[in-house]
Order: sequence, then structure tokens, then C-alpha cells
Amino acid sequence: MTEFVSALDLFTIGIGPSSSHTVGPMRAAKAFKDELQSSGKRARVARVAVTLYGSLGATGPGHGTTNAIIAGLAGSTPETCQPEEVRAANPEMLEFELGEFDLQSRTRLERHSNGMRFVATDASDGLLLESVYYSVGGGFIEDEQGPLGGEREQVDMPHNYQTASELIASSENLGITIAELVWRNELALRPSEEVQARLEKIWSAMVACVESGLATEGTLPGYLKVERRASKMTRGLWDRAAASESAAGDQSMEWLQAYAIAVNEENAAGNRVVTAPTNGAAGIIPAVGYYAREFRGVSDETLARDYLLTAAAIGSLYKRNASISGAEAGCQGEVGSACSMAAGALTAVLGGSPAQVENAAEIAMEHNLGLTCDPVGGFVQMPCIERNAIAAGTAVAASRLALIGDGRHKISLDTVIETMRQTGLDMSSKYKETSMGGLAVNVVEC
Repeated sequence: MTEFVSALDLFTIGIGPSSSHTVGPMRAAKAFKDELQSSGKRARVARVAVTLYGSLGATGPGHGTTNAIIAGLAGSTPETCQPEEVRAANPEMLEFELGEFDLQSRTRLERHSNGMRFVATDASDGLLLESVYYSVGGGFIEDEQGPLGGEREQVDMPHNYQTASELIASSENLGITIAELVWRNELALRPSEEVQARLEKIWSAMVACVESGLATEGTLPGYLKVERRASKMTRGLWDRAAASESAAGDQSMEWLQAYAIAVNEENAAGNRVVTAPTNGAAGIIPAVGYYAREFRGVSDETLARDYLLTAAAIGSLYKRNASISGAEAGCQGEVGSACSMAAGALTAVLGGSPAQVENAAEIAMEHNLGLTCDPVGGFVQMPCIERNAIAAGTAVAASRLALIGDGRHKISLDTVIETMRQTGLDMSSKYKETSMGGLAVNVVEC
């Protein structure tokens, strides 16, 4: 029996600005509420106290963590909540008193940097329930016993793989694509109609996010007063194209960057996004897919199935063998893994072999190694938004390099993933989503 990370768990529809600091904490708060309910203690709760540790304590307010927890304690989930209601969440919406959030940024719980402790007491201050949860990246949560939810299905898969080499070997031996192999595994968990419908819903949400971001102007939340740029980029590109086709030239890369920026501006605003595989890197996979549709003639049907399933296969390798958490691996774990996933997936839908897919994914991550996570002011805005645009371009470049080769290369994807894991362990904690190093301390916040 092998651990399997489903595409439907790796890609989830939620809200911004952070999968680990917004989506995960909301799920943890909802899990605590459900635990109170199932234990029969819910009616006796008079007060709940919440402590945020490590990275959550350092940048939680800028990531909307406190509002997300309040919404979760009220019963909301990332998939079904209304973003505007979460942004307006306050303790008055709860049926019990909520203590001041205790931010312990310098205390790291042993299991993971993103730790949360929930303590419920009765009217006499007697302890009813105390639970600790961890937001481990991509919106996934764990408690002291291990993962919660279906993100790591422990079932017999038709095609087991733990490494990229095993994945490629299985695909080549069977004479099928990586997407087809993952599809067969998904069907071991759910009916084909459900898998297809949910993949289409995920891709539709990605498209909607791109298009909403391209059409929206204004200033992003927070005291940094960052102005949205995607809509202005869109107008400029259309104006150049209208003036003269020859003068405009090939604008595909400019559009690609506009798509990525559009998604991450929506994320920064706390709107509806798809965790892919995290929110901080949410713009890369949608942007590269949208580029494939608009400039390479790839259909929505192919993108919903083959593109997303191939990306999920690659993403599961990072989650299983390294990390997709910025608090654990730095931004190489978020933007780097998303760039690698997009590169491999684009290569697949453009007709690349499994070996070329692996090559593209390797190239993309190789040039993201060591990338730090240093959000200015704790907001997922600078340098996060532009970083997604650059990584989308890197993904396309990596795919092009792989497609003009035959898949043979010296450095394997497995080697790069292991190197990323080691680099994350060696990286100073101040460069891992704490806003205590890098650009976060060298940019004047005004």
C-alpha cells in the first residue's frame, strides 16, 4: 500500500492570500469546531483561545490568518465561503468569547513551523478541549497523529510510484502518458464522472481567476498600497496590437506574465483562487495553461484533464519527498514546485514524451533552487506577484528546452527534488515565510 496524493486534494478551490496561512488555518479552526461538536462539548464552550506559532505568528495578520480562523470557528470552509465575508470576519459572529490571538513568532513547534493551538474552556474556566494543528503547505493540515482529510489516500493504487524515475518507468512500460497513469489511480478513489467533473471545475476556476484579475483595477489590501497592474498591462497589450500587428510583434510572453500577475493580484486581494499547489504560487499553473490555450491551441478539455493531472503527478513528488511549504522550504517549495509542475504539464500537452516531461520539470526547479520566501510586511504581494510572472516564463522556457531534446539529461528530477529538500533544511529560518530577512527587512514599508 502506497501513499497517494490525489490531484483533487493538491488542487483545491479556496481563497487568498495564502494556502498555508489562510486556507490551512480555516480548515484547522473548522476541524476544532467539529471536534467540539462530535465530543458533545460544543454547548458548554464559553471561551476559545488561539495561539499561533512560528511563521503563522510572524506573518499571520498580513496573510489574513486571524480572519480565516474566526470564519472556520463559525463553520466556514475555504471551498464554500464567500471571500468578502471572510475579510469582514470578527469575533462577534461567534457564539462564544474569542480571546486575543497569542502570536508566538519565535516559538517553533517540533512538527512544523506553522503550528496552531486551540483551547476551549467553559464558564468556570475549566478545560474542555485542547488541540494542536499544523498547516503544512498547500492548505493541507495535520494534527499530532498525522494528516487530516483525504490528501494522502492510503489505498492500493493500480500504479504505485514514489519517485520521478518510477513514474517515468511505469508510463513508458505501459505505453501511456503520465496523465493517463494518474487518471487510472484517481479512479481507484472516485467514479470517473466525479473526477472529470471536479477537474473541469478546477480548471474553470483557474480561468475565471485569470479573467477576473485582468479586468480588475484598484489597490490591494494593506498599508503597502500596491496598485494592481494586470488590467493596465492588458490595455497596453491590446493598444499595441491595435496600432500595428508588425509593431506589436510576438506578445505571448507579455500576456503570459499578465495572466500570472492577474491571478496573484486576485489572491492578494483575498478572492477566489485555486491552490496550485499553494496560494503564494497560485498564478503559475493557471497562467501557463491559459497561455497554452490562447497561443498554442490547447483545448480546455485537454487542460482540465491532461495538463492538471500531469502537474499533479509532479507536485505529488515534491509534497511526498520534499515540501511545498514556504515556511519549511522557502519559496523554492512554492514558486519552484509550481514552476516545475507547469513546465512538465505544458510539455505533456504539447506532445512531449514522459522523459521530456521529466526533463522540463527538472530544468524548471533547477533554476529555482535556493529561492527565499521573504514577503514584505507579511503580505503576499511583494515580491510574490512578480515572482509568479517570472516563474511562468521560466516554465515555458524549460518546456521549450525539453521539447527540442530527446529527454536524456544528466541531472534527474529526483536529484533536484532531493537537493531542494536539503537546501530548505539548510536555509535560515528568517528566509522561510517569517518576513524577518531578505526583501522583507530591506524594503522600507511606507
